[in-house]
Amino acid sequence: MPTAFSLNGTACTGSVSSPTPGPTTASPTAPTVPPTTPPTTPPNTGAAPALRVSGNQLQTASGATYRLLGVNRASGEFACVQGKGMWDSGPVDQASVNAMKTWNIRAVRIPLNEDCWLGLSGSPSGATYQQAVKDYVNLLVANGINPILDLHWTHGQYTGNISACADVNATCQKPMPSMQYTPQFWTGVANAFKGNNAVVFDLFNEPYPDASNNWSDMPAAWRCLRDGGTCTGISYEVAGMQDLVDAVRATGASNVLLVAGLTWTNDLTQWLTYKPNDPLNSIVASWHSYNFNACVTTSCWDSQIGAVAAQVPVHAGEIGQDTCAHNYIDQVMAWLDSKRIGYTAWTWNPWGCGSGNVLITDYNGTPTSTYGEGYKAHLLAVTP
Repeated sequence: MPTAFSLNGTACTGSVSSPTPGPTTASPTAPTVPPTTPPTTPPNTGAAPALRVSGNQLQTASGATYRLLGVNRASGEFACVQGKGMWDSGPVDQASVNAMKTWNIRAVRIPLNEDCWLGLSGSPSGATYQQAVKDYVNLLVANGINPILDLHWTHGQYTGNISACADVNATCQKPMPSMQYTPQFWTGVANAFKGNNAVVFDLFNEPYPDASNNWSDMPAAWRCLRDGGTCTGISYEVAGMQDLVDAVRATGASNVLLVAGLTWTNDLTQWLTYKPNDPLNSIVASWHSYNFNACVTTSCWDSQIGAVAAQVPVHAGEIGQDTCAHNYIDQVMAWLDSKRIGYTAWTWNPWGCGSGNVLITDYNGTPTSTYGEGYKAHLLAVTP
């Protein structure tokens, strides 16, 4: 998520913000939709479906088109390195999943921490952290919810343009993953979940190598994204998306992969040109959309995101707005629905909506006013 928030007076830094776009014309705030709107489609029953890519569609094993509609469940990226345990003291039990199902949630994106998975730092870490992730993934799958495992915070010291922290450890978001540890992370994750194609791998949350070179050479930033190596403004050796695809596929895992673009993955303009090669051709373009990003109009979505969606599946891994209203995400969801693109909103954590982007007031699923209310009503009414 491209903002920072505060929880009980403690800063919980998400990914850093993209440059503030020029003024845009906002639509009037939509009226609050009663959260009791009856669903038009029932929630999933049984286990979550195994997924694959066919053309520009995400499909189940039987060939049915499928959209990942749901939420982000943050904390796996920060709690273990901020002394807050595994899930920031939030429940990951059957009752908490039942609350998600009352919203017709079909996908949960789970941000992860590289150091904690590999046992480099943090607590819990290593095998204990890994087992907690496995347990939550298995619970979600058993309840018909597809988990999206997102690598959010990574190792590597970055002190350049728009640095979120100077720490070499995975205590904030970095502009790109490192060759030192990230292929090892994805090798471990892929080995843990290969054979379970209900699980989707989001290879790196929100790259910003274009910011690290101060937007001075966009082709170089796109090459950095795909190929890694030495990238302007980044002191460590970078792992490119091709390196991460290769790491996953070398394990024999055939899980669907999400691959991001530039500018905190709000920019997909050259995504098709720099798409990494996947021998299984099972890659989905990852796009994030907030009201404070640069690409916030239907004309931009048509020209930039629609062009990608015409050729490969797209998933909006994060959508949100920083006003606690839902007028912006209503526009985004209407456009995504028209293109049959899935989305997962930020965030299913009861942090209060003072800074926006928070869906619930408690883990029983009580929606915030009006952001959570609007999103819940939409999930209950939309055709999956």
